Amino acid sequence: MTHNKFTAPADGLIAAVFLAFLATAGLFYVNIMAAIVDGLVNGLGLSEREAGQVGSANIYGAAFGALISVLLVKRVPWKPLALSCLLALILIDLLSIKITTYEWLLPVRLGHGIIGGILTGTAFAVIARTHNPDRAFGMLLFVQFGLGGLAYYQLPLLTPIYGTQALFIALALFSLATLLMLPFLDKYPVKTAHTQREGKINMRPFLLTLLAIFLFQTANMGLFAYIFTLGLNYGLDRGFMSKALWLATWVALAGPLLVMVLGQRFGRLKLMIAAMGLTLAGTALFHLSAQPWAYFIANCGTGITWGFVIAYLFGMSAEFDKAGRATAFAGFISKIGLASGPLIAGWLVEGRFGYQGMINIAIIAFGLVTLIVLVPAWVLDKTRGANANLAID
Repeated sequence: MTHNKFTAPADGLIAAVFLAFLATAGLFYVNIMAAIVDGLVNGLGLSEREAGQVGSANIYGAAFGALISVLLVKRVPWKPLALSCLLALILIDLLSIKITTYEWLLPVRLGHGIIGGILTGTAFAVIARTHNPDRAFGMLLFVQFGLGGLAYYQLPLLTPIYGTQALFIALALFSLATLLMLPFLDKYPVKTAHTQREGKINMRPFLLTLLAIFLFQTANMGLFAYIFTLGLNYGLDRGFMSKALWLATWVALAGPLLVMVLGQRFGRLKLMIAAMGLTLAGTALFHLSAQPWAYFIANCGTGITWGFVIAYLFGMSAEFDKAGRATAFAGFISKIGLASGPLIAGWLVEGRFGYQGMINIAIIAFGLVTLIVLVPAWVLDKTRGANANLAID
């Protein structure tokens, strides 16, 4: 790929950072979902269920937008499409500042989600055209966790003063920063596909992997969306929680780092069992959130395993179909899970279950994920071992 002095080298570090921002801009609200829910409840006066529904609408829209992007990326030049999406996102975020009712905010944020999903899907397609997409996706996780942590350091403290305005302005500024990076990215033309014979997908373990992705993302986002109001319910100080979530989000960078370091050196089965054990322990520790140390450690533990497990689950889905269809569909299922989490959690919190019930339901969901993922992880480890033996022979 050619570039001039005003264009970042297509496969360089700067381009990886810019592409990470591009992929994050459409879904950055997911990384600060707890702050958004807190802002809608304590800043705008929405009920916890309504706030969860607004958050879910945003992510359901993103899932639909991701499907639309599959149809657009090969037909529409990606830069004009990304430019249009970023401008629309900025406009909608600024418009959201003026909206004070649930009835208007829900459809507006749904529209925001659709456009954001198109942008994210487009960015993922562009990343796939780089020489080293793994590094670009790794950078994506760093940007999401790093900036998410920074946001938690400031936004919850601004909500009591400025309400939801601070949240939507932050989202608009992020899109604006991404817009300024766009001209410096290379063209990344669509690569000519090589003729290849596509094998059949081993459907049973693949469907189990999809189910694990859905349950894992649903339980994680359900907890994460209400993690701030959960702390308030247990009597924690707002300032402490802001710092705790900020630090925990950056500690969670260890998750994707471990994936890059460990790879498949020890197989998937043992790593997934260990990671899900830590997930279960960290989630159970939220029951002791009245103790600041427990709240902080629980956030650190579950944050690390979130990035770790979901990376391996996506890697597993890719192994079942090298053509990429399985991974694309797994991304859609992931967004549906992310969208369902706040919706279900809001219903649990406002119902007779409360925050303790929400934690218990999450523990059950993670327990099911642990059992479900054993089969596809074992199948892939066995296949990998057989392939290694063939290579030695």
